[in-house]
Amino acid sequence: MSQRKGLENHTVGSGFILLGFSGHSSLQGLCFAVFLVIYLVVLTGNSLIALITVVDSSLHSPMYFFLRNLSFLEVCYTSVTLPKMLVGFLMEDGRISFLGCAAQLYFLVLLGSIECLLLAAMAYDRYTAICDPLRYTLIMSRGLCIRLVVGSWIAVVPVQVGQTYQVFTLPFCASHDLHHFFCDVPPLLELACADTFWHRVMYTIILVFAILPFSLIVISYIQIIRAILKIPSALGRHKTFSTCSSHLGVVTLFYGSATVTYLKQRSRDSVDADKYLALLYTVVTPMFNPVIYSLRNKEVRIALKRLLQTK
Repeated sequence: MSQRKGLENHTVGSGFILLGFSGHSSLQGLCFAVFLVIYLVVLTGNSLIALITVVDSSLHSPMYFFLRNLSFLEVCYTSVTLPKMLVGFLMEDGRISFLGCAAQLYFLVLLGSIECLLLAAMAYDRYTAICDPLRYTLIMSRGLCIRLVVGSWIAVVPVQVGQTYQVFTLPFCASHDLHHFFCDVPPLLELACADTFWHRVMYTIILVFAILPFSLIVISYIQIIRAILKIPSALGRHKTFSTCSSHLGVVTLFYGSATVTYLKQRSRDSVDADKYLALLYTVVTPMFNPVIYSLRNKEVRIALKRLLQTK
């Protein structure tokens, strides 16, 4: 009966309303200013990282090739959600069309899945550099790096088309109020008047593209740690580990926030907490990635200083 009622109330043209900070109307102006600054920091920081890995010949290595692609992804990732959020704060209007919501969800999950695979590729790069240094240049050829990046896109694009289509063919209930800042899978499934089987299917797809790359990252770092422990000097161990500490920091920040958001038990009482947690991996993580790489990586700091002095 409830499913039939949901089908009757399912109206494609009505769209959704992103509630976001609607409960704090007096803070709309402050929120706009804060998130505008964050967006500018994300754009500036990641664009600078991408630029120096192109113009500085000392950074023309596989690790920085992957970093350049990661920075590009972060810019795209935040551009999927933040501009719409800024318009909502400015206009105090959280309405989003059905098609706009579908597009936002598609690109959000698409770019997030590709980032998971890219982080796994970066872990493999560090594994090869530390565990098999003599064959590093032979294994991590430019051709392999390009295939890993292009392959990530090819593997994810069709799957996420299917997932997005499946989400938006579900019957939605009468209320189209999304207690979120953007269209994401968990809040959309909350509104669906459908069998819980589809909830499990959606989460399974998300977990495959999150857990499989994470497993590869963990395996790579187990081997890396074993290799580092075999180095006799403490200075040598520290120097070797420093080459992958930035990547490890980004992985921890990205996976830590995303895992809490998607795997924690959802309830009515946790709706506000869930939407704030989602801001961690969609907004905060892309903002801190350039900071992590510039502060923890000496080569990036030197290249950035050269670029600024040249300008």
